[in-house]
Amino acid sequence: MENYVIVIFILAVMIGLSAVADKIKLPYPIILITAGIAIGFIPHLPHIELAPEIVLLIFLPPLLYDAAFNISFANFRTHLNTISTLAVTLVFVTTTAIAVTAYYLIPGFTWPLAFVLGAILSATDAVSAISITKGLGISHKTTTILEGESLINDASALVAYRFAVAAVTGTAFIFWQATLQFTLLLAGGMLVGIILGKITAWILKYVQKNSQVTVSLLLLMPLVTYLIAEQLHVSGVIAVVILGLGIARFSNKLFHEQLQQQSKSIWDIIVFLLNGLIFILIGLQLPYLLDTIEEGQLLPYIGYAFLINAVALILRTAWVFLQRRNLLRAFSLKNEKRKITEDALLDFKTSLIISWSGMRGIVSLAIAIGLPTHLQNGESFPHRTAIIFISLVVVLFTILGQGLTLPLLVKKLGVENDEVKRINQLN
Repeated sequence: MENYVIVIFILAVMIGLSAVADKIKLPYPIILITAGIAIGFIPHLPHIELAPEIVLLIFLPPLLYDAAFNISFANFRTHLNTISTLAVTLVFVTTTAIAVTAYYLIPGFTWPLAFVLGAILSATDAVSAISITKGLGISHKTTTILEGESLINDASALVAYRFAVAAVTGTAFIFWQATLQFTLLLAGGMLVGIILGKITAWILKYVQKNSQVTVSLLLLMPLVTYLIAEQLHVSGVIAVVILGLGIARFSNKLFHEQLQQQSKSIWDIIVFLLNGLIFILIGLQLPYLLDTIEEGQLLPYIGYAFLINAVALILRTAWVFLQRRNLLRAFSLKNEKRKITEDALLDFKTSLIISWSGMRGIVSLAIAIGLPTHLQNGESFPHRTAIIFISLVVVLFTILGQGLTLPLLVKKLGVENDEVKRINQLN
């Protein structure tokens, strides 16, 4: 069976199962990942290799752009304190915590290898969380924080990953140089996003009457922006996010309602297809990776993944509730010193849902598979198979485990009822 036939087959399965998931009220990521695993075990089916460069170019920029375009800038700014501490500080703390766990838990792991695994699994995937909680009536605050976190944390994780891989290949790690490079990556990404956003806005002023050209340009620019930023060795993730935020504010003022609806409809279809393919591709990797694991190592690797996931989840929960306390403390200051508004505060229910929504996803798996196969001296990259397999199992644990229980948690907390009451009060 040719690869293009397999892709068409997977798309057909994805669309059909998404419809089934909607009917039976089960989160479609759960069904699609399970289907991907099942498809992977079909005899004589060629393996569809998940190329990291394809994921980071074809999947990541459109999804980041769509999230940035649709997020409320006012709400994003209100919760920037929480978003930044989750997307930057927590990413590096989680990298360190997982590294410590892996170093003392997994035989043969050096500190650089442990930090590689920590960086791979440090960033959460809001695509999974939002897809699973869709329709559950969670608050706009929760959605904004989860989406805002995902807009930034991939950049933090990718930077940590680069430094960790460099350490494995023999490059010395110097803290002040790493901090400076991280700052330059973010600042450079922001600059590229701003410049290309202004160029795009200038072009759109002249072509807005041609809806096909306008929508096509909006579809192309996230990819162009990401490529240019990466070629300049700055953060493509941040560049795309800034582009999305800028174009969103510009389009609301310039585009007529019909063009906005047309653009939204096309983007909704693209995001639906990309999300569906992501979850099936994640499932497809398991059968292939099982063949690469040595006999007797399967259960230990699964055990390591379970413990690493537990450490990450406990740390995230503690961090979110610490942030909740810090916000309350900042809000309690005198008015002239107060920097936190009442809207930025986190209640217990919101904090718990955000904590439980710390799922890993396609970016973690992509950068794991993107590990170099050999070091600079020609030797094989140590424990590469173990790192990829453990990363995949952690991704599956978070999406299947937390994914199945997150809707139950939301309903148990009565968040849906609270949201309905709020809407009724507004009406």
